[in-house]
Amino acid sequence: MVIGTIADTLTRGVENVTDSLSGTFGEPVIRLGVTGLSRAGKTVFITSLVANLLDRGRMPQLAAESEGRILAAFLQPQPDDTMPRFDYETHLGALTARTPHWPDSTRAISQLRLSLKVRPTGLLAGLSGARRVHVDIVDYPGEWLLDLGLMDKSYAEWSAETLARMQERPGATEFLAMARNEDAARPFEETRAKALAASFTSALHRARDAGYSDCTPGRFLLPGEKEGSAMLTFAPLPDTGEGRRRSVFSRGAGSLADEMARRFEAYKREIVRPFFRDHFSRIDRQVVLVDALGAIHAGPAAVEDLRRTMAEILGAFRPGSNAFLRQVLMGKRVEKILFAATKADHLHHTQHARLTGVMQALTREAADRAQFSGAETQAMSIAALRATVEETITHQGQALECVRGTLLNDDGTRGRQAAFHPGELPEDPGHLLRPARDGAKAWLDGDYSIMRFAPAPLTLKPGEGPPHIRLDRAAQVLIGDRL
Repeated sequence: MVIGTIADTLTRGVENVTDSLSGTFGEPVIRLGVTGLSRAGKTVFITSLVANLLDRGRMPQLAAESEGRILAAFLQPQPDDTMPRFDYETHLGALTARTPHWPDSTRAISQLRLSLKVRPTGLLAGLSGARRVHVDIVDYPGEWLLDLGLMDKSYAEWSAETLARMQERPGATEFLAMARNEDAARPFEETRAKALAASFTSALHRARDAGYSDCTPGRFLLPGEKEGSAMLTFAPLPDTGEGRRRSVFSRGAGSLADEMARRFEAYKREIVRPFFRDHFSRIDRQVVLVDALGAIHAGPAAVEDLRRTMAEILGAFRPGSNAFLRQVLMGKRVEKILFAATKADHLHHTQHARLTGVMQALTREAADRAQFSGAETQAMSIAALRATVEETITHQGQALECVRGTLLNDDGTRGRQAAFHPGELPEDPGHLLRPARDGAKAWLDGDYSIMRFAPAPLTLKPGEGPPHIRLDRAAQVLIGDRL
C-alpha cells in the first residue's frame, strides 16, 4: 500500500510538471472542474458556457471579450483518449430545439476542450501575435467528490456517522430497522448483503429527493460503470458490542461485518483513490454549483446539511497558490474556486443580491479555509440558461415582483405558462442559517416555494449564445486572468 501510494504520487508529480512546462513554454492549458450535487445544473452550465464562449454576444463582463482581444474560439479534439467526451452538441440540441427540453444530467466524468485565440495585452501585445489558450472542462458528479471524505475513515467510524445522520432524515426507517435487526457477527451471506445494500441505496435516494446534500457513498447514487459490483454492495451496520473484544467489528474473518468492512476498503481503494489520482488532483480552477433555493425550499435541516457539505467539499480541493515551483515540488492546487447558486432566474432580480448573500453565508466556513490556504474564492448567483421573464402583478392591492415561465410537469413534459412569486429571501442570511443550525423543523417567518420551469424556446441572433444571468461574470472569475 505504501509503495503503491509513493508510486502514484511520483507519477502524478511527473504529470503535473509536464503540464506546468507546457503551460509555461507552450500553449497555456486551464483545467476547469465543474461539479455540484444532483439537479444543480452542471450539464446546462457547461453547455451554455461553451455556447457563449463560441458566440460571445452576451459576454460583456468577460474582460478579454469586452476589450476585443478574443479573436476566435473553437472546439478541439478530445485531449484525453481515455475519458468520455462531454456531449456538447446533443445537449445544445436539446436546449435549442423547437420544443426545448432539459438535457440528461451528469452521471459520469467527461471532458471537453475549448480553445481561444487571444491577443495579449501590455508590452507583449507589440512583441508577439495572438496565442492559443486551451480550456479543458472536466465535468464530474459532486456526489463522487464527497467520497474523498471517506478516505480517512474506518468502516466502523463511517457506519456510526452514517447511521446517526440517517436518524434525522426521511425515508430511512426501513433500512435502519433492517440494520438494527441484523446479526453482523453471523457468517456472511451474499443475499443478506444485497438486501442491505439495496435498502441503504433506496434510503440515500429518498434523502437526496428530500433536499439533503451529503448522501455518501456517491457511487451508490451514480454508480457509472461500477453498477452491480461487489464494491457497491455494502451498507453501514451498528456496532452493538460492549467493548472492543465483543464488538462485531473486531470479529474474525467470515462475518457479515468483516465482509462489509472489506468491501468498504475496496470501494476507497479501487474507486475513490483512482478518481482523485487520475482526474481531480489535476484541476486548477473549480466551480461548485449549488441548488441553494432547493435546499431552502426543503427546510432548515436541508440547509444545515448543505452548509456542512460545502465545508467538506472544500476540504477535498487542497486549495492554495498554483505557483510554478509549488507545482513542481508539491503538485497542483486549486487556485480559484467559485461557489455559484444556480437557478437565479427563479427569482426576480431584486432578490439576486439576497441569494448571493445566502450563498456566501453557506460557504463562509469553506471559503475561510480556502483563503487561509491561498486560494481565491467567490460566491455569486447565476442562471446558466434563463428560462423565465420578469413581471409585476397586483395581488390584493399589493404589487408582487414575479417571474413567468413554462412550468415543468412531474413527468418531464411542458405544462402551462404561469407567473410565480416564491416569497422574499431575508436580507440577513442568518435568519435562515441560525434556525437551521439550531435544528428547527420548519421556517417560522417565511414560506419559500419553488417551481420547476421548462427551458424557454430560443431565438438567437448571429453571434449570440443562449440567454443567461451573470454567466459572463462567472467566466471572468474562473478564466479571465489567464486570457
